Amino acid sequence: MLQETFKKLLLNYTYDEDLVHKLWFEITSNYSGKMRYYHNLEHLENLLHELMGVKDKILNWNVVLFTLFYHDSIYNALKSNNEDKSAELAKKRMLQIGVSLQEIELCKEQIMATKSHQISINSDTNYFTDADLSILGHTWENYMNYFKNVRKEYIFYPNFVYKNGRKKVIQHFLAMNPIFKTEYFYDKYEFQAKENLLKEYDFY
Repeated sequence: MLQETFKKLLLNYTYDEDLVHKLWFEITSNYSGKMRYYHNLEHLENLLHELMGVKDKILNWNVVLFTLFYHDSIYNALKSNNEDKSAELAKKRMLQIGVSLQEIELCKEQIMATKSHQISINSDTNYFTDADLSILGHTWENYMNYFKNVRKEYIFYPNFVYKNGRKKVIQHFLAMNPIFKTEYFYDKYEFQAKENLLKEYDFY
């Protein structure tokens, strides 16, 4: 489903199928790195599934799809500029296929919004960042797999460093109150997300 969605998206802007194939190969390569335990193609699949539930509420579906495919395209747990680098790559690729500057800027803003997940004046951005956080409100089993996989991505850090950092992340999410900015995702995940976060916090 991901590949077909990507292909259909790009064919709105270019008829160069070789280029489309090349850019899809880049996506799969980036998201299949050996340290991609959570930020991988499965994450993109989940995001797409969540966003399909609100497709009728999204104003610019194409931009949201570009954001989906590129928001974690550059990911290094040792770096703090992943969103910036991912936004740069998105811009480069979107220019390559002739996407308008206005849509490119929207995509870049949405990618950068995943850095803090704060509320935006752009409703599409709120739907995307809510979908990006949807794992927080999944069943405890799924949520536990998520935070264990995130730990694997940060394996370079000793436990005492990681635990302090992870507790700050959990506190950040809980302090957002509400975590989810849109009614759809709030109703679907807010209560369970807070329960999951508090339960994980007790681990540390």
